[in-house]
Amino acid sequence: MKQFFALALAAASGVASAQTPATNPMPDGSHDMYAGLGAVSRARYEGAANSKTSVLPVLQVQWSNGIFISGMSAGMHLSIDPTLEFGPLVSLHPRRDESGTGGIVDGIGVAAMLPLVARIRSDTPLAGMPHVATRVEGGVFLNYYLNPVWRVTSSVLIGSGNERDGARMALGVQRLAVAMAPQHTVSFNAGLTLVNRDYNQSYFGVNDNEAWSSGNPVFRPGGGLKDVHAGARWNWALGPSWMLTTNVQATRLVGNIRHSPLVERPTNVTVSTAFAYRF
Repeated sequence: MKQFFALALAAASGVASAQTPATNPMPDGSHDMYAGLGAVSRARYEGAANSKTSVLPVLQVQWSNGIFISGMSAGMHLSIDPTLEFGPLVSLHPRRDESGTGGIVDGIGVAAMLPLVARIRSDTPLAGMPHVATRVEGGVFLNYYLNPVWRVTSSVLIGSGNERDGARMALGVQRLAVAMAPQHTVSFNAGLTLVNRDYNQSYFGVNDNEAWSSGNPVFRPGGGLKDVHAGARWNWALGPSWMLTTNVQATRLVGNIRHSPLVERPTNVTVSTAFAYRF
């Protein structure tokens, strides 16, 4: 039986590739569920120099009919081939405002209520930039097992950005749980993300009006390779039902967006840890 291995911190992976849990064969009508609470330290937005720490819920559920929820993503396994996983996928892409995340009042960015001069003097390049709303993305995933412990992953999601025309494709490889000691396993992943021009313009571009309101130079990026990333996850089984999971993920922005005036630091590291209970 494949392990139900990939615990995801809710809201922590919104700008990363959607991580689909492995198929978990189980009796009809049953489910496998982890829920808990964790903390995550991450960049305030993609390319930010400063980080923020948040307390977030952990949720991962898979039902016997193939439907799953994993953090900010949900989908359904349709394949009956044990070496192949595919199906529909939806994911929640988080909003971005002047502070990176948060600070939205009735859908209006705080920046809209501040004097122009105050926005230009702010210590973030997002000052004066319009906020990007939370978006529901839809698409598909396709994973293939090279052998029982190595999995190639891919997903395509469309719908991000204020115009809902942003698209991203994630390609990766995962080494599933390696037993390091009794009750301790480690897994690894690496991959890259490709996006279209509309995605880059929404999150890294600066048009003429935005340049005037923010003080940033005009920047019109194209599509292509957005980032490369690698990470490791440590799971510690504290008992039959309790687990401590810790994840470290490094992401490097590449291509022309690395030179965006909104990017302060092209390399960001996300660290998360959580206690989860298996129901």
